[in-house]
Amino acid sequence: MKRWIPWMAAAIVIVLVAGGAWRAIAARQAQQQSLAATVKAGPVVMEVAQGEVSPVRRQRLVLEVPVSGSLRAVQSATIKARVAGELQGLQLREGDSVRAGQEVAHIDPTDSNARLRQAQQQADAAKAQVQISQRQFENNRALVDQGFISRTALDTSQASLNAAQASYQAALAAADVARKALADTVLRSPITGQVAQRLAQNGERVAVEARILEVVDLSRLELEALLAPADSVAVRVGQKARLTLEGHGEPLLATVVRISPSAQAGSRTVPVYLAVTPGTNQPVLRQGLFVQGQLDVGMAEMLTAPLDAVRTDKPAPYVQVADGGRVAHRTVRTGQRAQVDGQTVVAIEGLPEGTLVLAGRVGALPEGTALRLPESGPALAASTASAQH
Repeated sequence: MKRWIPWMAAAIVIVLVAGGAWRAIAARQAQQQSLAATVKAGPVVMEVAQGEVSPVRRQRLVLEVPVSGSLRAVQSATIKARVAGELQGLQLREGDSVRAGQEVAHIDPTDSNARLRQAQQQADAAKAQVQISQRQFENNRALVDQGFISRTALDTSQASLNAAQASYQAALAAADVARKALADTVLRSPITGQVAQRLAQNGERVAVEARILEVVDLSRLELEALLAPADSVAVRVGQKARLTLEGHGEPLLATVVRISPSAQAGSRTVPVYLAVTPGTNQPVLRQGLFVQGQLDVGMAEMLTAPLDAVRTDKPAPYVQVADGGRVAHRTVRTGQRAQVDGQTVVAIEGLPEGTLVLAGRVGALPEGTALRLPESGPALAASTASAQH
């Protein structure tokens, strides 16, 4: 092989590499020249569309407080065993209806019957002893009148009669206690409603205060809503609320009936109780269903801006405003929210009326960014005029 061939191949490679480097440098210089021409041409101007800017305006808002929680029956009762023993006769199950005073089950009364008989017999024996002491006292009184015995013997018979009478009264009380224990073996429902829980089975030996059944009255339901201290200040008895149940479109109507006089120790929230009014086309409500909605607490005029215009990517909430054709960031304080013409607005403080606020969909823009506003657009002009008036 000739020696000049490797040198020729190396020269070709060097030429190709040099050509590629020269083309890259040329492209880089062209890019720099284009960037320099753009910079000399002037700063970039942000074009703002018609619906991306709106003025801060004064509006009359319906003030609402969000409420949520689970429904519960106003009247509910837990039927418990009052005496210990074997549970018998329990036939009711969840969903069954009961009436007030209806017998729902009983505890085996064998022991209670025996105690009642024992107490009654002791009372009968005490009564017989009273009769004996009474006759003895009367005989001794006659003998004292005739002078056959001393006055001390009469006093002794009087004391014996008093003791016998006291024992008789105690025996009667013991019989009443045994009779009450026998009556307590029968378990009755204190309210009319439906069985929500069955907590024991026939044949179980239950202790005193053991839970047997839970009964709820679904004719009256209420919502316990826990409100923040700031929201609870405006709540009054009689105010109305609209609640929604998941899976059902028609709202439920509710009325504030009670307000707790004290806040809860841990969360500092204030319990507010709303009576739910069932409607004709509403679903059957059950205890424990979760509902949420808005409580109307009044109306007020205040400065508002679209809720999506308030940004929270800084320590304090702020909005982007058009100030002299450039973007400026203004810190604001937010308040009540409301729905106006299908848009969620929020009350704000810190901006004068008529300030042009950029919508949230514009995105975060650096302060000082030049803007081209649609000042000639009819919608913006009309909204600005209405805000100024």
